[in-house]
This record gives sequence, C-alpha cells and structure tokens, in this order.
Amino acid sequence: MPIDEKFVENLEVVGKTLHADGEHFHFIWGKGRTDGEAFSNDDVKAAYEARGEKQVPLGIHGTTVAVDWDSCVAAGSCMSVCPVQTFQWYRTEQDVPAADVIGKTFEGTGLTEQDERLDYTDKSMPIREHDCTQCMACQEACPTHAILIEPSYQSYHEKAAGTFVALKGGSENPHAHD
Repeated sequence: MPIDEKFVENLEVVGKTLHADGEHFHFIWGKGRTDGEAFSNDDVKAAYEARGEKQVPLGIHGTTVAVDWDSCVAAGSCMSVCPVQTFQWYRTEQDVPAADVIGKTFEGTGLTEQDERLDYTDKSMPIREHDCTQCMACQEACPTHAILIEPSYQSYHEKAAGTFVALKGGSENPHAHD
C-alpha cells in the first residue's frame, strides 16, 4: 500500500528521533497501522519472531523524506540509489526495537548500503532528511512504495517544531530556514 500522500494532514506527530548534531531531527507521524506490507511479509515476520520481539505499528518517520515503517520491508532499494546517503539502517547504530527509537538520539553512523541491514526487522531511517536533494530515486525504487519525497511538507515540519515563519501578508514560506 503506497504511503498516504496526505499523512501530514491526516496524522499527528507522536514523537521524534534526534540527530546527534543537536540541530536536526525528524518527526514520527501517527501511531502506525497493521495493514502495511511489513505485517504480511514472511521475511519480516520471521525476523521479529527470531528476535522474540512483537511486531507493532510504527508510523511514518520523516516529513519531507517520509518512510512508512509499517510498509518498509527492509529491501534497502532506497539506500542503493540515494546519492547523498539520506538513509541508514537504524539497527546498525542502535540495535533496539523499532518502537523504541522515539526520543532517541542517533549519531548518523549506521550502515547505509542496501544489504547491510542486521535483519528484516531493520528499517530505513531518514537520518539525514536535511541533506536530501529531492532526486526522487528512493521513492521510485522502493518496492512497497513506502517512501514519499515532498519538499513542500517542510512547512508542516516547521509548524510541528514551532519554527514556522509566515511571510508578510500571511502567506506561507516553506523555506523560511534555508
């Protein structure tokens, strides 16, 4: 199931994951859903069972580079095509259950190659969302359509962060902090 193109309007921010640089972070949208491809993928289900972890809904990670973790099956296609290494396998930096990344700080030192995931419970984390060039290669390569690149959603990120600045006359400035 493709990522909801209106997730920023239909879901609320439930948390965030921090980058260790102290400046960047990405939001986690919604409580997730159990009808994403990760819940019906045999490799993913077997990996959770092998770890003794319960598979739970995880939501959408990122705003302008959004990854639906409930649809992510750890194919790694996004990593193989990204020219600026926007993504990392989160478990290769902190091997914790995916539900526990909310509020965690990541250095951005996780592995970034397609086949470097620890197992199929790993997820593609947009740790360097701020470096994305909007080439759309990851969105096109994702076999489950779990990625949405939408630069105009920067204003939603800024509104949720409390840093949004409107232009004179009340018009929105999605690039107020470029």
